[in-house]
Amino acid sequence: MKGLRFERLGRDRHYNIIFHIGTSYVPVSDETLDELKAQSLLSSERFLDLLIDKIGYTNYLKEQIRAELQASGDPMTQMTVLQGAIREL
Repeated sequence: MKGLRFERLGRDRHYNIIFHIGTSYVPVSDETLDELKAQSLLSSERFLDLLIDKIGYTNYLKEQIRAELQASGDPMTQMTVLQGAIREL
């Protein structure tokens, strides 16, 4: 599946959430999830910067996130969708 999205794997696991970047994924710690949730009402641009900073912990991941956003056609709409999704996790 293309695009960026969060997926809950369960509860009481080492990583309960993964972040899909196209056909790849990155595990997301509970601490990172809580921080992203707390900032989910930021503007799309600022939330994108935070997301890339927190989840893109390598240059490769940062580039992959940006590339997947560009492939989606409308990066800011995709960020708005992600912001809503993270509040529901």
